[in-house]
Amino acid sequence: MDPVYAERPAPAGLACLWTSTVSSPAVQRVVPDGCTDLMWTPATGALVVAGPDTSAQLASFGPGTLYGVRLPPGAFPSVFGVPAHAVRDQRVPLSELVPSARLTTFSSMVDFCASRVVVDPALAATASLLRSGDVGAVAWDIGLSSRQLRRRCLDAFGYPPKVLQRVLRFDAAMRLAWAGVPFSTVAFEAGYADQAHLAREVRALAGLPLGQLIRP
Repeated sequence: MDPVYAERPAPAGLACLWTSTVSSPAVQRVVPDGCTDLMWTPATGALVVAGPDTSAQLASFGPGTLYGVRLPPGAFPSVFGVPAHAVRDQRVPLSELVPSARLTTFSSMVDFCASRVVVDPALAATASLLRSGDVGAVAWDIGLSSRQLRRRCLDAFGYPPKVLQRVLRFDAAMRLAWAGVPFSTVAFEAGYADQAHLAREVRALAGLPLGQLIRP
């Protein structure tokens, strides 16, 4: 049985709250989206932080329910106190990042993240510009050198600017594809050169063709 995944709105500053439930063990492909997550497995009490991914991860689930709090791109350092690149492509116990945290319920997880998250408009603007702009031009527009922009992106998002650009563009494409938009239109609206470019990037970041990735 595939995991039954559900999202609901989160407090200000967080991306969403989610659950994934299975009645028997299952494996799910998790694709990069620029976000990070704090996850809790009630059956074991495990609290794990999922860092920003650069490629698809295969995650084992269940049986039972996995609870998650998703942070938007750029929010990780304010909640966990370390640069996002320190946990890139990793799953790390919360106790290694915040030893003082004592979380035993989903609501305590939400409160923990909501009370610590800082929304930085400058980071949101940087991400928005990088979705479609040239990296050098973006650095110029926001008054940073290329090296400063790289350092800012690594600390806040976990990626260098060009990788962040690829991940954000891929996430935009996935959202359009899941909504039923034709792939040729997805390529245009998400900022790819053409549909072949979209296909190459999806395979590189997700490990599967787009049609297979969004198949129910």
